[in-house]
Amino acid sequence: MSTTTTSPNALPTARALRSLYFTRTAFSVIWVTLVALFAKSSPGFATMLLIIYPAWDVVGTLLDIRANKQSGTSLMPQYINAGISIVTTIAVAIAIQKGVPQALIVFGIWAILTGVIQLVLGLKRRIALGGQWPMILSGGQSTLAGVSFIVMAHAPTMGIVNLAGYSAFGAFYYLLSAIRLNKTIKKELVG
Repeated sequence: MSTTTTSPNALPTARALRSLYFTRTAFSVIWVTLVALFAKSSPGFATMLLIIYPAWDVVGTLLDIRANKQSGTSLMPQYINAGISIVTTIAVAIAIQKGVPQALIVFGIWAILTGVIQLVLGLKRRIALGGQWPMILSGGQSTLAGVSFIVMAHAPTMGIVNLAGYSAFGAFYYLLSAIRLNKTIKKELVG
């Protein structure tokens, strides 16, 4: 189903989101690479990476809020997401002191909560901006991944590397959304 943008602020919002999605893609690719290189050989660095990931989500969410200030849509879901990510950053820093399984449970809860928010936001933005189906899929996948993190937290093979796969899929979805928003931007410029 094709959607038409009707808001006069749709073009600047789409441009800002496209830029943000490319930035989030780059961050995730770098994070995944660092996890792959150092997760097993440097536990201290791996711990720092676990804490950085939700902290970066706070930054990304605040940039999302800034991009959507003029969109006319409610920013409350993003504010809730930022709050959840702040709490998660603190909770991961505390939980990792007890062990990786506890940190994975925190990540699981976070993935569920933020996945639901992302799913709802993607559905709302689809009407105004188009190009949101990757975010909708990502929100659903995040919710399912969160459940699996909690269920498998105490499995002997579960670790930070499993989170890297989650982040890699997130990067893929952000990249798809950024590319899809190009179509929305071109349509607005031509139309």
